[in-house]
Amino acid sequence: MYDKLTPSDIKKMEEEIEYRKVILRKNLLEEVKEARSHGDLSENFEYYAAKKEKNKNESRIRFLERMIKTAQVIEDSSGEDEVGMNDKIELFIEEDGVTEIYRIVTTVRANSLKRLVSIESPMGKALMGKKTGDRVEIKVNESYSYYAVIKNIEKVEDDSQDVIRGY
Repeated sequence: MYDKLTPSDIKKMEEEIEYRKVILRKNLLEEVKEARSHGDLSENFEYYAAKKEKNKNESRIRFLERMIKTAQVIEDSSGEDEVGMNDKIELFIEEDGVTEIYRIVTTVRANSLKRLVSIESPMGKALMGKKTGDRVEIKVNESYSYYAVIKNIEKVEDDSQDVIRGY
């Protein structure tokens, strides 16, 4: 996998693992026991649904543990006047004539609907390390690119509202 993760990403994943192991696992096992006690397992939908949820939880725990184990840890700090991890960037998109705000995050936290842009995306790569006032070419592919001007960079210290993608 070798996803790039910040120390705060890893901390959130460890918290989710702890929650899933200590609280959720216990509750799901109780649901399986309760459903099993209802009798004939061949026609017991509640039993199969409870087993499915239990297995889904175990799968998520393994996934998170594997991500942490194989992660490439990156620092989330940058210069005061340059684009870095977790920063909110106000961009003027020249082609559209609009100003939009994006946030630079790791790939596992990327969410285009919430304007959370991955550092590995074309936009993230183009913006990292740039400064306010810079005109940046965002190369989407070999045949298409567009220009944007960085209007403002806001350093964000608290990223507690962002959640690691689950299912």
